[in-house]
Amino acid sequence: MKKAEVVFIPTPGVGHLVSTLELAKLLINRDNRLRITVLVIKFPHTTEVDLYTKSLPITDSLHVINLPECSIPPNTPPSSFMNVLLKAQKPNVKQAVSDITTGAENGVLSALVVDMFCTTMIDIAKEFSVPGLIFFTSGIASLGLILHVHTLFERDNVDSTQLLQQTQLTIPSFANLFPINSLPSFMLRKEWESFFMNYAGGLKKADGIIVNSFEELESHAVHSFSSHPDLPDFPIYPVGPLLNLEPKTKRTIDSDDIIKWLDDQAPSSVVFLCFGSRGSFEEHQVKEIAFAIENSGAHFVWSLRKPQPKGTLISPSDYPLSELDSLLPEGFLDRTAEIGKVIGWAPQAQILAHPATGGFVSHCGWNSTLESIYFGVPIATWPLSAEQQSNAFELVCELKMGVEIALDFRVEVGGGANYLLTSEKIESGIRSVLDKDGEVRNKVKQMSEKSRKTLLEGGSSYAYLGHLIDYIINQVSN
Repeated sequence: MKKAEVVFIPTPGVGHLVSTLELAKLLINRDNRLRITVLVIKFPHTTEVDLYTKSLPITDSLHVINLPECSIPPNTPPSSFMNVLLKAQKPNVKQAVSDITTGAENGVLSALVVDMFCTTMIDIAKEFSVPGLIFFTSGIASLGLILHVHTLFERDNVDSTQLLQQTQLTIPSFANLFPINSLPSFMLRKEWESFFMNYAGGLKKADGIIVNSFEELESHAVHSFSSHPDLPDFPIYPVGPLLNLEPKTKRTIDSDDIIKWLDDQAPSSVVFLCFGSRGSFEEHQVKEIAFAIENSGAHFVWSLRKPQPKGTLISPSDYPLSELDSLLPEGFLDRTAEIGKVIGWAPQAQILAHPATGGFVSHCGWNSTLESIYFGVPIATWPLSAEQQSNAFELVCELKMGVEIALDFRVEVGGGANYLLTSEKIESGIRSVLDKDGEVRNKVKQMSEKSRKTLLEGGSSYAYLGHLIDYIINQVSN
């Protein structure tokens, strides 16, 4: 029998590609009747994706095709950059899918799995008469939030101005009333409204949504999809946590040093501060963090990045040592030399996995949240952008698995932060996240065990993956 061929279309950028490839590997390792082709779209002038795809084991069941690069007009605004790129790539995707359906050695095309930001590609699934599934790389509560607010905009003619006049909303996928100031910026800004309506409307065109989460973690949100009339009734498949715990790049002398330094620290005594690949702060906020760390007396590893030039999409970079000295409070590095490390890029999974790490001050990106839970490290929440504010609210108020530094802090695209977080507030977060006997720590430890079991036989993610595979295989026999 011919294999069931599934075509994956991840969003450009390493973050989404990594979890897409983890999902692809999970599927083919579970069932040898599947064959997967990943179509890689690149941002113009980037090479980091190549480093990752070249290291993949290419087998009879997993293929990677790099699509031709497209040039984007230089004056394209950030809010429409992605749409322009995907539109330019659509003919290439169509051609690649067409080649797959006619190739003699290929399987029978059974489904397209498109990333949450590539929903415009679902049209191609319809053209080839196969299901269009979406891979949603954030949580289930967050998915419910996006779909519900889209319904309010579309069905009830609510808009961002009216949202801002309220203080909280009832959202089916959250058990508690949801604060308006923890909504993602793209729901609250007029200029992002058409982006949001396209994006959320695209999610509703799916035949099913695969989510990088697990039922034990988000049970209320999972059940809201089957029980609440305001949410779409398509199937959701929580098959996570999909984590890539062996980073492929950036093994540096520094990261060996940090691990050696952690080896000398007491268990659960170190606080790790890290804000993702795009997180950085202005100088006055950096100083408040430094005062907080020093006043808390905690041992620490702080990943401190230099902000990208204003108005660019470049990622933050590492500070040269000479600049660090003038950026931090005078004498900070000397006074804390024995108890902490200020570093640039951080090997996050290795630090979280280390027994000395006792707390994580994080931007609450979903991958970071899942990694922290997996390694049993409680989070102190400091969201910056995207859906990180709603992740922070979920961790602190719904799951009781995080402590609050902030729930509504945000950094606007091409702009600054909405307020300054004081050192007192940050220090209080550091102290409570390191609390050895805290309720939060116990909850995270219990969930850590569940997150390791859910993908094994008998776990909920294992079962959902089985349902997903049955659905795909059935397309071949129909």
